[in-house]
Amino acid sequence: MSRLENGQSEEIGLKRALKSRHITMISLGGTIGTGLLLASGNSIAEAGPGGALVAYGIIGIMVFFLMTSLGEMAAYMPVSGSFSTYATKFIDPALGFALGWNYWYNWAVTIAAEIAAVTIVMAYWFPDAPSWVWSLTFLLVIFGLNYLSVKAFGESEYWFALIKVVTIIIFLIISCLMIFGILGGNAPVGFTNFLSGDGPFHGGFFATLGIFLAAGFSFQGTELLGVTAGETKNPEKSIPKAIKSVFWRILLFYILAILAIGLLIPYTDSNLINNGENVTTSPFTLVFENAGIAFAASIMNAVVLTAILSAGNSGLYASSRMLWNLAMEGKAPKVFKKLNRRGIPTAAMIATLIVASLSFLTSIFGTQVYTWLLSASGMCGFIAWLGIAASHYRFRKALAAQQIDLDTALPYKSKFFPFGPIFAFLLCGFIVVGQSYFAFEGGKVDWYEIAVSYIGLPIFAALWIGYKIKHKTKVVKLTEADITPHK
Repeated sequence: MSRLENGQSEEIGLKRALKSRHITMISLGGTIGTGLLLASGNSIAEAGPGGALVAYGIIGIMVFFLMTSLGEMAAYMPVSGSFSTYATKFIDPALGFALGWNYWYNWAVTIAAEIAAVTIVMAYWFPDAPSWVWSLTFLLVIFGLNYLSVKAFGESEYWFALIKVVTIIIFLIISCLMIFGILGGNAPVGFTNFLSGDGPFHGGFFATLGIFLAAGFSFQGTELLGVTAGETKNPEKSIPKAIKSVFWRILLFYILAILAIGLLIPYTDSNLINNGENVTTSPFTLVFENAGIAFAASIMNAVVLTAILSAGNSGLYASSRMLWNLAMEGKAPKVFKKLNRRGIPTAAMIATLIVASLSFLTSIFGTQVYTWLLSASGMCGFIAWLGIAASHYRFRKALAAQQIDLDTALPYKSKFFPFGPIFAFLLCGFIVVGQSYFAFEGGKVDWYEIAVSYIGLPIFAALWIGYKIKHKTKVVKLTEADITPHK
């Protein structure tokens, strides 16, 4: 029975069908979304290319540290509950409960946001078609891909991510040719745009600080690698392999892409100010058009559609596994334990889609409610990252307290402990606390902005404290922490 409670996938029916190439692309696909494809230009416009590079670079390093922390725990203890289970075992069951429900809610509302986004994308090609058609189609597609089998999910995410990867590689090649004057019919650009005006750091320190939050949102999704561990073949080998390439992926797909945009498009160009919905002003579209590529906007619209499908697909996977794991640990209704014959938690999937659909309906009957739901979910990713950093620190301390030899026990060992998790925790905390610094500008306090920005924190605290009071949980002693490895 204890093995069931620990989430051992072989005994309760989850299928270890995800291969190394699947989880590598799932982790990669989680970082490439509308934050890079559409909204990156806005970051450059606000803080200049230098400010954007600094913000994305520091956040990228932090995410790399987080992934090495998560990878160490996931290779040692591969469970679908991931950081929720780790927090339960190494810190406090109440914290694990709050992290699990926090993460499930985050993805349920994110799916709702993707429902709204897909209607905008499809309106580019079919402006007169009713939006509900695309919303329903989107829901059916991601449900079907998740319902068939975990292998079907893995294959679909692999190809979704591959499309985005190929697009960015082509973008970088074309950008390089344009920078040196080989393509586009222009003289070499050099650093003219990068250093124009008050560049490269437009707006100074506070402008760069404001980009940290946007950069953090863009990288959210990388932690999916931990959730997939419970259904990964040979996790002790597959997960370290995926982790080792994280840094280079971050460097290639974010840092180089932002550098190329900053070199090719002046940060003062009004077209860079993109609210994340207009593909015609995507910095990628602008560069492709300047290179003379026909139908650039249509091509990018198709890529953005792929990114949205990928986000919804992986979101449904992550949220349903987290809800299933909560049920297995007795922290959610028992009905969510149910699996179909292919090892898919269908009840958890359906519940997630119902919540996502209800969230979408609020955008019709009450946009204010929907705004608050999205605001609450915006904080959830950072809370999950804080949980990963804290869990890894306690995990290592528990291994030391129980005199476990790291070299023989750990399939993958993070080289950055203790600096990595401490740095990630402090930077995440700094971003969470300082995300709405502008609400205090001008000598007046914008209480509405503060409420919208921080609503996720009291919700998380209520879950944590409520469970702690009800079940009288205590902080786990390091010498008593359950560090039994999973296979």
